[in-house]
Amino acid sequence: MKKSRGRTGRKRRRKHLQSFMAGVNCSHKLEYVKLKKWLKDRGFEDSNLRPAQFWGTGRGLMTTKALQVRDLIISLPEKCLLTTSTVLSSCLGEYIMKWRPPVSPLIALCTFLIAEKHAGEKSLWKPYLDVLPKTYTCPVCLEHDVVSLLPEPLRKKAQEQRMMVRELYMSSKAFFSSLQPLFAENTGTIFNYSALEWAWCTINTRTIYMKHSQRECFSLEPDVYALAPYLDLLNHRPTVQVKAAFNEQTRSYEIWTNSQCKKYEEVFICYGPHDNQRLLLEYGFIAVDNPHSSVYVSSDTLLRYFPPLDKQRNAKLSILKDHDFLENLTFGWDGPSWRLLTALKLLSLGADEFTCWRRTLLGDVISARNEQQTLNITAKICHFLIEETQRILLQISRLKRSKENLKKQLVLVEALRLEDLKILQKSAEILCNLNMAT
Repeated sequence: MKKSRGRTGRKRRRKHLQSFMAGVNCSHKLEYVKLKKWLKDRGFEDSNLRPAQFWGTGRGLMTTKALQVRDLIISLPEKCLLTTSTVLSSCLGEYIMKWRPPVSPLIALCTFLIAEKHAGEKSLWKPYLDVLPKTYTCPVCLEHDVVSLLPEPLRKKAQEQRMMVRELYMSSKAFFSSLQPLFAENTGTIFNYSALEWAWCTINTRTIYMKHSQRECFSLEPDVYALAPYLDLLNHRPTVQVKAAFNEQTRSYEIWTNSQCKKYEEVFICYGPHDNQRLLLEYGFIAVDNPHSSVYVSSDTLLRYFPPLDKQRNAKLSILKDHDFLENLTFGWDGPSWRLLTALKLLSLGADEFTCWRRTLLGDVISARNEQQTLNITAKICHFLIEETQRILLQISRLKRSKENLKKQLVLVEALRLEDLKILQKSAEILCNLNMAT
């Protein structure tokens, strides 16, 4: 008896683990029940998708039937989409129409989200607003201490993103003030910086691309945003292929799958062939084992290994700069990129080889010495970056213990750095094999 009970227990545990890995159905939760009813009232037919909590990706959508290639995943009617047309038909419309200089489509959408969130129970969009994230992990929301732990090019872009959102806020303050007749409270307290930051992140991380015709009441920036309730619960996987577009015949935004998906598994879409730095910058997450990911080498790191006394050093640098070989130098899953090796080959040219610099940029072999030196320096740079990444990871693990309030942000940067480490270690292995071969 005992024996069979143990087997049953193991079976049950295995089943429990499988269901945990597959995802926990959340469609019974009140917020999703209300959202589904709201969508149904706007013409959305209940599909085979269910909101669920997944281990690894968090909130997403699971399918209740197996999906085959070319199956329709979701079809969301135009009435469910939140676009600038939605904004113009609201009470904000007349204020936008008469404001000069015209506001951008982005600011119009941000304003609408902030106003609707403030309206609370009175908002027609409340069921959608209730399932939107309360906070985001895009670089603009990260604390200064966390941003300083990001890899170099991303750190710079994070600072640019923060400045851009700050400028967007400052330049929109007068427009926000003009909306005062619509509110009992002071617009300064409703449309504050943190409200704009939340609205901007909602649009930046969740909108689908949908081109709208140019309207005179908006500035010349492209009007290409649409928020898609329920559909925006679909998570990204780099290896998945889908076809997504607005169908003019059905007046619905449709997503068709080009991959298979088993019953009760999470359904993924692909946001584009983005590396992890881009995913973190635009969406606030990273993808594990992302085939598009790479580690960037800054020009400062590049020059650490070249003698400052090289008489042609400045000439070499200006050639690299003129031919755009100081940016996008990377290590990937398949080792150093051709661009990185080419830049290093040019920097490794001897005084007697310098006249061959054009051939170097075309990928020609100049000499065995040049090839070997390039490989040696590439390996040194790779090991330097490995050590630097390990040092940052150590710093992050210390901070996680001492700064509990930053843990979520630190875990994200740690995941990015761990992926970088995997790529660099793979590159070091490839370089080692190349060295042995030569």
